[in-house]
Amino acid sequence: MEFVDLFLSQFGQTSWLEFVAVFFGLASVWYSKQENVLVYPTGIINVLIYVWIAFQYKIYADSAINAYYFFMSIYGWYYWTSSKGESQQVPISASNRLEIIISLMIVFGAFLIIRFGLSFTDSDIPNLDAISTAIPIAAMWLMARKKVEHWIFWIITDVIAVPLYFYKGLPMTGLQYFIWTIIAVLGWRSWRIKLKRIQEEA
Repeated sequence: MEFVDLFLSQFGQTSWLEFVAVFFGLASVWYSKQENVLVYPTGIINVLIYVWIAFQYKIYADSAINAYYFFMSIYGWYYWTSSKGESQQVPISASNRLEIIISLMIVFGAFLIIRFGLSFTDSDIPNLDAISTAIPIAAMWLMARKKVEHWIFWIITDVIAVPLYFYKGLPMTGLQYFIWTIIAVLGWRSWRIKLKRIQEEA
């Protein structure tokens, strides 16, 4: 009951801007699950709003990562629709061993750099802020390249982010990440089925 009371109390203080960001964030992840290129325009609106929100709540690394999302969304939007031949989009594919190693190195390197940078700020959750920012850097790169494994990185990120945002007094954002976790699991399953179909037709 204490958690519910806290959620309701924080919910009542949620700004209209956060509601708008959550709406477009949920729409973006849903479009991603559907392998729909609208994931990018809806996602761009979401991340631009969160650059501002995260900075205001002193989640500095998260503010910076949303700026990164913006530029990667532009790249992903172009990449998804720049395929040659009859298909409208590049197909889903699996990461090779080198791409997985690169992704893990990105996470590890980004965490060290971000954590070091946060030591010069007044962040009260530097480790959580750093790891929840480092993982999505790799996730967004894999997503832009349309690699099925990007869902695994997002699932891990979402699980970490749910308690982080509730702690920071952003219940709608915490709820958003909880719903994103569910959609990400469904997306992982959906993309794997599509990938298997592509491999069987090849």
